Amino acid sequence: MLPGCLTPRLQEQLTRLGAWMPFEKAATMFESFTRTAVSEDYAQEHTEAAGAAQVALQTEAVEHLERETPPAPPGPDKLYLSADGAFVPLVGGVWEEVKTLVIGEIAAPVLEKGEPVVHTRNLSYFSRLTDVDTFKRLALVETHRRGVETAGQVGAVVDGAEWLQGFVSWHRPDALRILDFPHASGYVGKIGQATFGAETPELSVWFKTQLHELKHQGPAEVLAELHDMVLEHPQAAALDLPKTLAYLEKRKSQLQYPTFQAQGWPIGSGATESGNKLVVEARLKGAGMHWARTHVDPMLALRNIVCNDRWDETWPQIVVYLRRQEADRRAERQSKRQAAAATRRSTQAVPVELIPAAPPLTTEQPPQLNSTPTPRPAPVQSAGSRRPAPNHPWRHMPIGKAQYLPAKPPEVAKL
Repeated sequence: MLPGCLTPRLQEQLTRLGAWMPFEKAATMFESFTRTAVSEDYAQEHTEAAGAAQVALQTEAVEHLERETPPAPPGPDKLYLSADGAFVPLVGGVWEEVKTLVIGEIAAPVLEKGEPVVHTRNLSYFSRLTDVDTFKRLALVETHRRGVETAGQVGAVVDGAEWLQGFVSWHRPDALRILDFPHASGYVGKIGQATFGAETPELSVWFKTQLHELKHQGPAEVLAELHDMVLEHPQAAALDLPKTLAYLEKRKSQLQYPTFQAQGWPIGSGATESGNKLVVEARLKGAGMHWARTHVDPMLALRNIVCNDRWDETWPQIVVYLRRQEADRRAERQSKRQAAAATRRSTQAVPVELIPAAPPLTTEQPPQLNSTPTPRPAPVQSAGSRRPAPNHPWRHMPIGKAQYLPAKPPEVAKL
């Protein structure tokens, strides 16, 4: 049995429902399916306990990888690697960023609207609410499993955040860096809006032309025109346009979109954006939800399991961990009880010096008691009578005595 009042099978079903939907709805659906009523708090407690077990198991796996350094499994010829963040609401009105890693295989390009489009398949996710360095380390459990280290080529499609570049360098230093095309488009559009104005016909025509040039011809001409526009803008410094241009020029090698497409790589991180919505936002950003920080990672761990389609593989491991955890708790409670009992015995014991000494032995004989009983007087009985004498013991026995006095006959009225 697992901790709680449910059978292991019922607890598995309740946890699986809690990973997909709010706990109140999960409890309702659970009762509808199994005819077993549980409260919303019970559903939350046991779902998050299973998620915490998965977090602990994955942390142990990372420690094992760091300690034993086993060889990584073989990876595919081309692998997609990306990461991004999504904000979730915490208790107290605070929003914190959940980081999600996405890994997938690269499919062959297909024509869509006359253009080749590259899709990813067999996607898997790893998510945590933590700092950059911890996330980079814990994600090793997924990068090792998917063969990031041994894959033939790895394409990292990310935005320009510095922590993402460090993440890629830590897991696969030789990965091909591709700046997410919609992300680059936003920087191009910012300079265009400063020049032509927001939502003007001139901006729409210019912006469409620049994106087509960037996608099919490369960044050279686009960056040159942006450079001229920044120099000619009177308020460029006030609008941070030089900083925007420097951002793109620094990542010029990551803007070679015609080359990337010719090599069969995706140029957008749509799979990562979808991963944020599927894994994080679909379950943790519901109406009215506010999570305690310690409850977020357990739910993310369960979301990774269900979205990676690894439930049948992972749940038995969670069960083993929960049983081991409960056995440790029982052993700890028993140890505390034994220690408390030993303390009570030690405080109740009488010191030897306080125990009164036994009286000394003596050779004098104790006085002899008269063992001859005093004879009782014999009952007196009148001659010739068969009735017991008045002093016979039988007359003093409670058995047979009347419990009440008989009523006196009514007196006859005298005339």
